[in-house]
Amino acid sequence: MTSMTPRQTASAADALSIDSAVVRDLLVGFIANEVRKVGFEQVVVGLSGGVDSALSAALACAALGAENVLPMLMPYRTSSSASEADARAVCDHLGMTPTLIDISPQIDAYFAAFPDADRGRRGNKMARERMTILYDMSWAHGALVVGTSNKTELLLGYGTLFGDMASALNPLGDLYKTQVFALARAMGLPTTVIAKAPSADLWEGQSDEEELGFGYATVDSLLYHLVDERRTPVELRALGFDDGFVANVTLRVRGSQYKRRPPIIAKLSARTIDREFRYPRDWGT
Repeated sequence: MTSMTPRQTASAADALSIDSAVVRDLLVGFIANEVRKVGFEQVVVGLSGGVDSALSAALACAALGAENVLPMLMPYRTSSSASEADARAVCDHLGMTPTLIDISPQIDAYFAAFPDADRGRRGNKMARERMTILYDMSWAHGALVVGTSNKTELLLGYGTLFGDMASALNPLGDLYKTQVFALARAMGLPTTVIAKAPSADLWEGQSDEEELGFGYATVDSLLYHLVDERRTPVELRALGFDDGFVANVTLRVRGSQYKRRPPIIAKLSARTIDREFRYPRDWGT
């Protein structure tokens, strides 16, 4: 797994440092404004037991009140029991009432016809099944779906399109993973959630960093210099980053661009949606 040099470590610490109080207030205000300006009072969040969903839930509770945040626990039969315990601990900590929906019956029924499907295909199906449940609960309760994908995941394409990457609003999308950890610590979320190795829990023993092949702290530092500062490969090499690592991450960012934009519409008219027609979503209200 790729690691950082002392120089990169110091650079990352400086670049990715946030004022947690300011960021918290901005994101709380963002949620309250975006939810209420379109006529809603409640939100739904898929709670996995991980730090990202826990932080999204905590920010939503601060913005709307715990009674207006509906956490959904959606385990598969091979999901970690520790993850469910952590999700419940977050609910207890924030004063939320969880709903448990086991997705095993529908997943197993579907893959009974495709017994040779690999775990990646099964994981994608689970992520999309969970999102269909969140949107059904959104309809049932008159609530918007709050996203949990952070900036690192979005840039790397490390998520499932129309699965965990889907939402009506996303408070974490401009926070790198290391910044998510920092804000979660500042907001006093349970230690067990913050300290454990990040995992999408799509299969037993799954680890984000092992699957990616590098640690979040390392890639966050590179992404900051590459994306936020728009550094060149020569400048990144001077900062101590390995050329192969830079090429790998750059390829991931470029190759996953389709996941970060709405579906491409074939242009036929003078005012095509998402090109010339780009009014804010509250246009006309």
